[in-house]
Amino acid sequence: MTLCPCGSGSPYSECCEPIISGGRKATTAEQLMRARYSAYVFAMMDFIFDSTHPDHCEGYDHVGTKEWAETAEWHGLEIISTKKGGVDDSTGEVEFIARFSEKGDQREHHEAGQFKKKDDCWYFTEGKMVRPKPLTVAKIGRNDPCTCGSGLKYKKCCGK
Repeated sequence: MTLCPCGSGSPYSECCEPIISGGRKATTAEQLMRARYSAYVFAMMDFIFDSTHPDHCEGYDHVGTKEWAETAEWHGLEIISTKKGGVDDSTGEVEFIARFSEKGDQREHHEAGQFKKKDDCWYFTEGKMVRPKPLTVAKIGRNDPCTCGSGLKYKKCCGK
């Protein structure tokens, strides 16, 4: 038994394979996202193209995308969140991180994928890269306890 690369824990033959092969439709945007990830893992570019909304196919590079998918080493998919995209919805968003290696370099593709239902079929429309949130550093007051753990006030310790 081969586990599905989408990370569901289910066998590939019961999870994404029927969606990719056309035996079953994705009923949610997340199911389609998982199937698209699995299609990248197996370099099944026909499914990637066919599951892209017809209004968003312009500029798709079938050959280049296939070459990239075949040369990448795939490490896993993490679904961060979903907004809408359910059985009764017509649009949805799936935020995910796809992990892979390219030419030996570990990479992460963090995206909020947009999905739209047309004629009762889910389609990918576009992806928006998710940028890391900036680090925030709390300002330390002179009379606050020192962050080094000495027990002294900041002004009497590291804040001198």
